Amino acid sequence: MKKINVAQVIADSKFNRFHFSLLAWCFLIILFDGYDLVVYGTVVPVLIEEWGLTTVQAGAIGSYGLFGMMFGAIILGILADRIGRKKVTAISIVLFSLFTVLCGFTTNVLLFSIFRFIAGLGLGGIMPNVIALLTDYSPKKMRSMAVSIVLCGYSVGGMLAPILGILIMPSLGWESIFWVAGIPLLLLPLMYKKLPESAVYLARKRKTEELFKNLRKVDPNITFDGTEELEHIPVDNSKVPVVGLFNNKRGLSTVMFWTAFFSCLLMVYGLNTWLPKLMIEAGYGLNSSLGFLITLQGGAMVGTIIIARLCDKYGSKKMLVPMYASGAIALTLLGFGGNTFYIYVLVAVAGAATIGAQNIVQAYVSQYYPPNIRSTALGMASGIGRLGGMMGPLLGGFLLSIALPIEMNFIAFAIPGLIAAIALTFVSDKRSYVNMPNRVSPENVTATNATLSEAAD
Repeated sequence: MKKINVAQVIADSKFNRFHFSLLAWCFLIILFDGYDLVVYGTVVPVLIEEWGLTTVQAGAIGSYGLFGMMFGAIILGILADRIGRKKVTAISIVLFSLFTVLCGFTTNVLLFSIFRFIAGLGLGGIMPNVIALLTDYSPKKMRSMAVSIVLCGYSVGGMLAPILGILIMPSLGWESIFWVAGIPLLLLPLMYKKLPESAVYLARKRKTEELFKNLRKVDPNITFDGTEELEHIPVDNSKVPVVGLFNNKRGLSTVMFWTAFFSCLLMVYGLNTWLPKLMIEAGYGLNSSLGFLITLQGGAMVGTIIIARLCDKYGSKKMLVPMYASGAIALTLLGFGGNTFYIYVLVAVAGAATIGAQNIVQAYVSQYYPPNIRSTALGMASGIGRLGGMMGPLLGGFLLSIALPIEMNFIAFAIPGLIAAIALTFVSDKRSYVNMPNRVSPENVTATNATLSEAAD
């Protein structure tokens, strides 16, 4: 009896319209995730003046959304491995898009903070599930590149916020920047129709008809005659997804991933919240300071693509460790100033080595763990990372409130980069998960093939 290995069919497939559609939708979703990364930092100088906020208060408001992301990443990441990544992605988009739009309709600090928290719940669930879903269906030869291309959407969204801040905020007000986040809500019905459910979930739930339809899209040349025995994507023994992160000698690597996520997101959210304000303190105007924010995201995008190619060739760990370290060096030098061109170069390097590194480490994690706990692994790492993200705006606000020399502010954000580099050196070089093929009965396969034959006729 012929055996069909789902994982092998997907791994050996060639990039086609199905993959392009999946990549495009994932890119768009992550774009708005990145938009939110920077949207608060774009308007915070205006809110400080308009609402009479102290820097500590503004930092606290920035952390409320990250607090929501922490819970969203953990809860929705684990839930997706139970009810499916497609469903949880849709839930996440509704929460994020709706409540970010509502932020633009309030002038009440308390309501604004509550809406940011609820939006954060949705944002926390987006990244783990989108990246896990993309990894599930990408051909093996371009898996890292596909994830990295989609994660560039994070930086495109991060650039979009300050660009809109420059173009429309002077005439339409800061509220308009939040209204743009409603676009994913409008596209949700079409997106839900086009996105596939994860193969591992369909196989586990014995939804063979839908699984075979997806496999036909992945590889249009594949044929079934009704006698095949279907092998499930390899899974892990653990009944509790979080426990599975520590099985098969993965415990130390898991903790080190969490440390790297925590440190890197502290830098990322700290910089994206306070870089415009820090540059204003250094003597630049608001538009120039927003220009540095655009450069930060541009550097992240270019760095992600270049380093992703090198990761495919030399391995993610070998590239990420020096990348984190170079980010720490760039941030340290940034605090000591220089001519404008030099500053822009340092900001671009910092973007590549902070946001770019965070993009690539997520691609690393998505392939390090077995498919059935992939969303859980990304969700837990992102959730722990959000704790660092929460500390970033608070740390920046505190440092500004005590009026330290500008270089000390940048050094404070550089130190976590060194910690992340050290942490990743302890991650095991081998992915250690057990192959445990689950089989769907030939009867189910026969019924599925009959349905597919009817559809073809």
